[in-house]
Amino acid sequence: MEQINIIKPDDWHVHFRDGEILKAVVPKTTRHFARSIVMPNLIPPILNGRDALKYKKRIENAIPKDEKFKPFMTIYLTENTDKKELKESYKNGSVFAVKLYPAGATTNSDSGVKDLRKVMPVLETMEETGIPLLIHGEATDTEIDIFDREKVFIDKSLDYICRNFPELKITLEHITTEEAAKYVLAGNENLAATVTPHHLALNRNSIFLGGIRPHHFCLPILKREKHRKALLEVVTSKNNKKFFLGTDTAPHLSTDKESSCGCAGIFNAPYCLPIITQIFDNANALSSLESFVSLNGANHYKINYNKSKITLRKNSMQLSFKKSLKLKNAEIIIFQPGFPIYWNVIN
Repeated sequence: MEQINIIKPDDWHVHFRDGEILKAVVPKTTRHFARSIVMPNLIPPILNGRDALKYKKRIENAIPKDEKFKPFMTIYLTENTDKKELKESYKNGSVFAVKLYPAGATTNSDSGVKDLRKVMPVLETMEETGIPLLIHGEATDTEIDIFDREKVFIDKSLDYICRNFPELKITLEHITTEEAAKYVLAGNENLAATVTPHHLALNRNSIFLGGIRPHHFCLPILKREKHRKALLEVVTSKNNKKFFLGTDTAPHLSTDKESSCGCAGIFNAPYCLPIITQIFDNANALSSLESFVSLNGANHYKINYNKSKITLRKNSMQLSFKKSLKLKNAEIIIFQPGFPIYWNVIN
């Protein structure tokens, strides 16, 4: 039996959705994480500080009373985003960051950016003010192979943003490729990236094992094994501080996943921390775990580390996963990594 004690982690990329789903999934994140950046791609999207404050209140109402948790709110960047309102919302604490979705890139992204040139004035204001930019890094031209969308976005769009705004704090979210890892490593200190547990655990074969596996379908889509290994190498490196955990936990009802046009997203919040710990243990890299889940993200955003600690214990018996999270008349399937998990949170 082994035991480790680390600073309580943060999850720098969360989808809480809204309504009954929000009430069900928020406690699954708050029990293991102290803070999270909350995505704004609702219907309708979170477009300004007023929207963000209202959404934050709904999240806070779903947090169990005995838990301390802070949601960091974001707004959804559009070609009509008001620079002045954004600046004021950031300064008064209503908004923590801005999310760039290329139009049509993922769930509820149809209102996203079609022409980067039209948001350059907003990015300039963000650079001057210190507002972080979070990016879903995929090109959306239908002629581009889905497995190449991240690389094309980096070459055609991200590099353009980085060259024009070298002082802009940028997080390339849920990276999936060796090319993305290399680009972030080569970038300046203002560029960092989040990595999900499912992109560390699975490759694209997992979508097609014995048939179509809709609960392994996510965007960005899972990639080849060489890319999974490249991600694992950078996140477990002792000297690498530019990568940190963003689970991209993304709940959908099972009926919406198992349909003729299934939704993209993996709900991993309930067992995320044990899964990540097992992945690092399997890679003989437990000494790098705390940096990835608790330190690097706070350093990137220049905020203090959490004061509380969390303890994980490795048991001789593997962890038993619940298959789903039950709602009133539906369920959300919980991510299964496909290998035994022996670590569990004990406090």
